[in-house]
Amino acid sequence: MATKKATMVNHTKYRPGYYPPPQESFEWVSRDHVTKAPRWCSVDLRDGNQALIEPMTLQEKLDMFKFLCRIGFKEIEVGFPAASDTEYEFIRRLVKDNLIPDDVVIQVLTQSRRHIIEKTFEALNGVKHAVVHLYNSVSYAQRQQVFRASQDEVKKIATDGAKLIKEIAMHHPDTHYQYEYSPESFTGTEMEYALDVCNAVIDIWEPTPDNKVIINLPATVEMSMPHVFANQVEYMSKNLHNRESVCISLHPHNDRGTAVAAAELGLLAGGDRIEGTLFGNGERTGNVDVVTLAMNMFSHGVDPELDFTHMPDIVGAYEHFTGLEVSPRHPYSGSLVFAAFSGSHQDAIAKGMNWREETDPSRWTVPYLPIDPHDVGRKYDGNVIRINSQSGKGGVAYLIKRDHGFDIPQLMRPEVGYMMKGISDRRGEELSADEIFEIFSNEYVNYFDPLDITHARFSHLDTTKTKGDDAYSVDMRVELNNEIYYLKATGNGRLDAVSNALRKTEYNFSNYEFITYSEHAISADSNSMAAAYICIADKNGNEYWGVGTQADIILASVNALVSALNRMNKNTHFLDEDHAKAEEAKAV
Repeated sequence: MATKKATMVNHTKYRPGYYPPPQESFEWVSRDHVTKAPRWCSVDLRDGNQALIEPMTLQEKLDMFKFLCRIGFKEIEVGFPAASDTEYEFIRRLVKDNLIPDDVVIQVLTQSRRHIIEKTFEALNGVKHAVVHLYNSVSYAQRQQVFRASQDEVKKIATDGAKLIKEIAMHHPDTHYQYEYSPESFTGTEMEYALDVCNAVIDIWEPTPDNKVIINLPATVEMSMPHVFANQVEYMSKNLHNRESVCISLHPHNDRGTAVAAAELGLLAGGDRIEGTLFGNGERTGNVDVVTLAMNMFSHGVDPELDFTHMPDIVGAYEHFTGLEVSPRHPYSGSLVFAAFSGSHQDAIAKGMNWREETDPSRWTVPYLPIDPHDVGRKYDGNVIRINSQSGKGGVAYLIKRDHGFDIPQLMRPEVGYMMKGISDRRGEELSADEIFEIFSNEYVNYFDPLDITHARFSHLDTTKTKGDDAYSVDMRVELNNEIYYLKATGNGRLDAVSNALRKTEYNFSNYEFITYSEHAISADSNSMAAAYICIADKNGNEYWGVGTQADIILASVNALVSALNRMNKNTHFLDEDHAKAEEAKAV
């Protein structure tokens, strides 16, 4: 039976609300990545703060300002002084208490109204350096529906504000003021008109290469695909007056979920500066995420000139100041962003890590990990390879080797991996690296119940009369089901001698065969413990692994054999069956 085609009938009410440039602007397409960091301006204390259900207190704003300075922001929009007493007092505190570092510039926002502009300069009185950010909306929808004003009337709002700011600034010669203008809702504005308004403001402010003006192009509401925004930016970059004296700033919002992409393409198209927030906090779906944008550059080998080397601390501070949570899958910063649960992913990561160690540790090319988690303060422990019911053999083996030095043989890995997956599935939860090793150790390593060889002394019988099959002898003390045996035997090797000695008990140890054996030092130290791995098969072909450790590799291999035999006993109870046969034979 066919299902009804899904549809959202109200899609017909929507039309693209953006305006492409009047001429093609595609030079940015030839640039494949951003090659240098832009000028960064944090707007967390303005856009970010006004988007919070409970805006920050004065003290919280002061603390966050210091936090943003520590990250490395050199330009910080600290607020709208005329908007509230808290914003005004915050700026006064920064100035009066000399809390602004010499290399940091604060930025303040103002509308194009005389009393607001005057209040703005009043708040900045005594500051050494500041950016005064003038804005007014110029979009077609705002002109038509909100202002009900003509293009000339809206343009006059911008130029009147620009003139007043320049006039007042001249009365404060001890402060270095830089001017910024934003044609709000730029992307919903006819490009020729947006250009006309911006050029009119530039002509009033008369910038120089040493004292540039900032023309900020905000995607106040993200309306288009990122490449359209890039075309708009390139058009403006090519046609603004006095371009060498203009810094083009980009202020993307995230209504379509592509603010980071739009910002990256906008930088390729001529943008010089980015206004954004940590983790994209802002009204509606937020501003451009500076963390992701900067880390994208980092992953391409570009120094972003912001310090995110302690990402967990950045996340913690952000969550403290805002009351918001960073998603566990947030790029670069989420708690699960480096986690691999998939078996195939884990296997590739493990092999990639080994390849890097064996070849070129200076380059990072590990599959599934775009950057080294260590570079953002994340540890491999419990972060990269995570074990649950979806995981595979490679991930489990990698964790055990990484944390404890046991290099599980390839033939053994499927068994160990499936065991961990099964336990995780039954528990319905993820297994930690510590839990994985505890399970592995309890199941395989030095498993001495019910059989335990508590003492073994080997001799090499090197005489001309000794056959090859009897080249070694062993004297050993064995505990088996609470009984003590003192056994002696020969064999073609030490393990063969041990096995032959065990056959001299009343239990039958002959119903198994060796499948494979391997060994290694657990670490590179001279006093390292040795690890041995033995696989045996019972008379039905079922295989059992055992792992032994000891300072002496020979004794480690003996422990591995004992572990394998005890695991076979646990699964088949062959000792009990053989003991019963032995007792029956005695009776006869």
